[in-house]
Order: sequence, then structure tokens, then C-alpha cells
Amino acid sequence: MRSLHIDTGRTMQGGQWQVLYLAERLEGATVLAPEGSPLLAEARRRRLEAKPRSELERELKRADLIHAHDANAHTTACWYAKFGRITRPLVVSRRVGFPIGRSIFSRIKYRLADRYLAVSTFVAQQLRDSGVPDWKVRIVYDGIPIPAAPARPERGRVVAVPSKYVEIPGVPVHLTKNLFDDLRTASVFLYVSKMEGLGSAAIAAMAMGVPVVASAVGGLTEVVEHERTGLIVRDGDYANAVRRLLEDPAWAKELGAASREKAMREFSVEKMVEATLNAYNEILR
Repeated sequence: MRSLHIDTGRTMQGGQWQVLYLAERLEGATVLAPEGSPLLAEARRRRLEAKPRSELERELKRADLIHAHDANAHTTACWYAKFGRITRPLVVSRRVGFPIGRSIFSRIKYRLADRYLAVSTFVAQQLRDSGVPDWKVRIVYDGIPIPAAPARPERGRVVAVPSKYVEIPGVPVHLTKNLFDDLRTASVFLYVSKMEGLGSAAIAAMAMGVPVVASAVGGLTEVVEHERTGLIVRDGDYANAVRRLLEDPAWAKELGAASREKAMREFSVEKMVEATLNAYNEILR
């Protein structure tokens, strides 16, 4: 099977990493991304078959199936794979947490894909609420490479991504530039969000055995189980949640171990690839 994976992002975020993890494990996969994008560069560095956007029509002729990985890719794929001279089965990943538009264009666009891969049950329900038939929706959680060993936390070290944190009075918060490296010594991972399809950074922390303090929004409540794998904050008091873990390192270690077990069980790259292939096979039979 030759699959064509279209992503139009010009930054390297969670969705782009999912494209790479998937393409690395699929025989016959081709990544199509904007010229100069970090995804295209990284795919080529990993010796994957990777082409610029300008080669879309040529690659469509060679593909058995199209997989669109973001909203703009969804639009492009609908136009070429459903209305163009070469029609192909279309799979669309939906990873964002905001509601689907109600315009006529959106309604038409969301009728055309053969399968939607929702990143969480929260996102799956949004698709159904927008009118996508239930039989077209499959839940495929993001996959994270599971490190061989868990983190070795430094006491009091709180890590967060720059766009997803709040100040904690009296507690320094390290804003990471390299998430996986910084998680190796983290005691707590703080993830503050107003809306989240799933939260792949939180999953990365769990894979390292780092307890997560996260907002009670979107798919994050599917990732973090309150007081079992981390703490979910519903009242905005992130400071208290972080301090609870810092002041009880034995409990934090217990939550971190449970979170690592959950990541291995539910959020591995292998699980993601298996679920994606199942969706492909449904429409290629």
C-alpha cells in the first residue's frame, strides 16, 4: 500500500511528529510538506520518502490512499482527491479541540473524507456534533516513543512549555526549549490550556514517568487521571496542585509510575500505528 501523508504546517509541533512516527513505520509512505518546512527537512534527514507541496499531483497518481494531517491539508486533499481527475480514498486526522465551523463550505468538506481519525473521544464527539456519521469516526490517540528508562527527577524542578503555563509564586517554572531532554530531570510537568484536542506534551511527560498538572479541558481529562496519574485542575489553582506534588515526592513518584504505565498501555507509537492501519484497511478492502 502506498500512502500519501499531507501536512501543511510550517512549525514542528505535535501533529508533525505524529506524521513522522507514522511514516517511519509504514511501508510505501510518502510525506508531502511545504518546501522549507521543518517537517520536510526532518523527514529527509530520517531518509523517508518526502516531497514538497509542488509535487502533489504527481504523487496522487502513485498513491493508494491519502491521509491529510491538518485542516489546510484536509481542504487540499478534498479538492484534488475527490474533485480532481484522480480520485483516492481520503483519511483525515483531527487533532484540534475547537469546534468545527458551520459554514456551507465546512459542511461539504466534512462529508467527503472516508474516515476521520479523532485524537480523543472529546474530538470524536465534536465531529459527530458537526454531522459526521458515527461510522466514519475512529479514535486514534497520538503515539509517543516510550523511553527505555523513566526520569530521574531533581527535587523541585517544574517544567512547562512556554505557551502553556502560569507563574507559581515561590516556585520557579522552567520553560523548556527541548521537551524530552528537560523531562529527564523534571519532578512535575505543568500544562495549562484553554482548549486541547488531546495534549501530546502531557503524554510525553507521562511516558517519562513525570506526574502532570493539567487543565480540565478537552482531551486532557482522557490523558491525565486525577490523583492516579497526575492532577487535573478545575478551579484555576495550579499553584496548590504543583505544591501538593512537590511537598510529597513519594506520592509524586507513585503517580509518575502509574502515568508511565498508562502511556505504555494506551499512547505508544505502536498503538497509534496499529489503529491507523485498521482504519486504512477498512476503506481499502
